[in-house]
Amino acid sequence: MINILMIEDDPEFAELLTEYLAQYDIKVTNFEDPFLGLSAGVKKYDLLILDLTLPGMDGLEVCEEVVRKYNMPVIISSARSDIQDKVDALAIGADDYLPKPYDPKEMYARIMSLLRRYSKSKDTNLNAPKSDFEIKGDTIYFKGDALHLTPAEFEVLSLLVKHQGVTQSREQIINTSGNMSIDSQGKSLDVIISKIRSKLGEKNPDDAKRIQAVRGVGYKLV
Repeated sequence: MINILMIEDDPEFAELLTEYLAQYDIKVTNFEDPFLGLSAGVKKYDLLILDLTLPGMDGLEVCEEVVRKYNMPVIISSARSDIQDKVDALAIGADDYLPKPYDPKEMYARIMSLLRRYSKSKDTNLNAPKSDFEIKGDTIYFKGDALHLTPAEFEVLSLLVKHQGVTQSREQIINTSGNMSIDSQGKSLDVIISKIRSKLGEKNPDDAKRIQAVRGVGYKLV
């Protein structure tokens, strides 16, 4: 059975989708309150369907937290028509954006497509060499030793670790970090990368080369 977490404050809409997906052996657990949804053991679910207009917390904030902490696909389901919401959601790390109203058949197709992609990614990672980096809670370990990072450094490095080998654009990195200076964000990012490189280089000068700049795009961890 596929287990889906849904955070949607329209119970009738959630019930309609839940009943439709049940025929495909997909169980949907919905929370109208985003805080309850985030405390419901997110990692036990296979995918998140997330509304943007929620009580007490914007859906983009929820998306950012889930992407930062968990490796799971996220589909934004929203009636908000502002193109900037879509741009921001995808920049933060959402995998898909389906405007309301939509046909449940399309949501089902997108769910299955994303789960196949994530499954292939996991199979590939099983054959990959073990990373020297490990994230435990709010600490990143490098070759078994805890790195002493500022909140902004942690956010940047954790994003690079979770997507090791894949270039992250400057915009993706900046939008994911809630602790980066609002003023001169581009310059702040370069300073943070430099400090992280220095902390990696304290263990071995060659390790500072692990974070590579991709000209005109951003950075990647290799």
